[in-house]
Amino acid sequence: MKSKGEYDSALAAEYALGTLRGPARLHFERRIQREPTLAALVARWQTLLAPLDLALTPVLPPERVWKKIQLGLPIEAVPRRKRWDYLGWALAAGLAALLLVPRFITQPQDFAPAVVLNAGQQGSGQWIVSMDSGKRHLRLTPLNPQTLAVANSLQLWAISPGEKPRSLGLVAAEKPTELAVNSMTLAQGMTIAISLEPAGGSPTGLPTGPVLYSGQLTSL
Repeated sequence: MKSKGEYDSALAAEYALGTLRGPARLHFERRIQREPTLAALVARWQTLLAPLDLALTPVLPPERVWKKIQLGLPIEAVPRRKRWDYLGWALAAGLAALLLVPRFITQPQDFAPAVVLNAGQQGSGQWIVSMDSGKRHLRLTPLNPQTLAVANSLQLWAISPGEKPRSLGLVAAEKPTELAVNSMTLAQGMTIAISLEPAGGSPTGLPTGPVLYSGQLTSL
């Protein structure tokens, strides 16, 4: 059975991720106002999750975008002489670029947190599972990386209610791992779990070792 501290840590993680909603979120926010320790825990989770906001990969707009910016500038901004006034052009083009560049962010590379995997009774620590916008790739990030014995591997599983676990691949113990979902469809209510297996993964196609971390997809 989890301690109150572990339970509050899980709630704080869900709050920071934005997956804690409805009455549960309102109740938690009231607790934050009354409990400085809980507020500090939420702040810690927000700091830990902040790097996930940097997953967007900027892409240099093609030349046609800059031409469109020039054509879209008001006539008054164009000097009658052939050469642009550098400062005026830079200000106008810079403002237009701020409005247009975000449209050229590479969307398939976007990863958003989907679930926090909490440790079971046999372990400690947590993992953040993020999903790309196309729901075809997962990124797993350990918050407290731990060294794994050479004889073992960590294996990721997706478990739909009433069905057998399906392997999603092996996970590195000490650094983020990206895995392709392939033909599997991830859905709300599905459990995501990490088990301890022999080196190279389960020989049976099903979990053979203890489940170290698990969590449920509550929103996609």
